[in-house]
Amino acid sequence: MKTRTTYAILLLLPVTLLSLPMAVQGHAINYALEKAPVSHVVWFYLKLGVQHIIPFGTDHILFVASLCLLSTRAKTILWQATAFTVAHSVTLALSMKGILVAPGAVVEPVIALSIMFVAIENMLLSELKPWRIAIVFLFGLIHGMGFASALNEIGLPGNQFYTSVLSFNAGVEIGQVIVIACVFLPVIIPFGKRTWYRKFVVYPASILIALIAGYWVFKRSFI
Repeated sequence: MKTRTTYAILLLLPVTLLSLPMAVQGHAINYALEKAPVSHVVWFYLKLGVQHIIPFGTDHILFVASLCLLSTRAKTILWQATAFTVAHSVTLALSMKGILVAPGAVVEPVIALSIMFVAIENMLLSELKPWRIAIVFLFGLIHGMGFASALNEIGLPGNQFYTSVLSFNAGVEIGQVIVIACVFLPVIIPFGKRTWYRKFVVYPASILIALIAGYWVFKRSFI
């Protein structure tokens, strides 16, 4: 009963956040790129998207890494990564358009909470459950607003909005693929079938990730 209540609360957190009153405002303008060639704009935001994951997005790195630990099957990782990608792509675009805006003071602790939740769930589950996809999707919506907050600090050229957003999102995806490859290739492929894999890889890694994320939740909420 307690487990179901916990899941219900965590499922409602992103929904509650998305239902907060939103202040409609335009994105910041990057005047330096207003007259830049399209190729320059694409490269600038593509690189920015990658850098937002690697090396500067430690929280997003841990979230994506956690998605890889639930199962050794590539299909499981693919389903979760797809749900996460679709979700954060939607809220990234909506946030940059000013249609969906949430305060960083709320978004950042929830991002940390999502990392902690997925890490703990990795220790409780041995295979992908339907609700896991829904949870990853809902938390992906929150991560998208986090991406938008970072992107808004740089701003976008007003005449190349979609080019900039798509390029940034493509960069984020490249960064996420690199993280998945760094977990799947050297860890899951050689060791995933070993009998001790969950005991000596999944559990220690998930505990460490959960502790780091728990600290972030506290820091981002109260400090």
